[in-house]
Amino acid sequence: MTTKLLNIILADDDADDRELFKEAIKESGLEANITMFENGSNLIKHLRKPGVLLPDILFLDLNMPCMSGVDCLNHLKKESELKDIAIVIYSTFSSDRDIETTFLAGASIYLNKPNNFQTLKNILKKVLQLDWQYQTSILNRNNFLFRL
Repeated sequence: MTTKLLNIILADDDADDRELFKEAIKESGLEANITMFENGSNLIKHLRKPGVLLPDILFLDLNMPCMSGVDCLNHLKKESELKDIAIVIYSTFSSDRDIETTFLAGASIYLNKPNNFQTLKNILKKVLQLDWQYQTSILNRNNFLFRL
């Protein structure tokens, strides 16, 4: 477990999901700075600002207005300054097509939004404690869909 303050970004159009995410991290006891965006377009604009602190981990919902999560993921992976950010797809849905598309586009892991708060806390704590250098070096279809 790292002792540094994690810099986390969440892009999700659902205000309730953003609030639950923030509360779950707070209650998990992990030290984190959380920045939130309602859509991928605002996220990309923020990340392109000169001198912005890039996130250690970016959580990205798939179904957002203005720019979908897949479009946002594709933009991030094409930009040399942003392509190495660890990206967790954070979605209510987990169709085989969505999983395959985001895996091929370069996301780090795919995480289904749990339907209860305790599970959300547990899974976020586990994800945030991963050794991301190791996780991304062994990325394959078998460990892409993250399960608690």
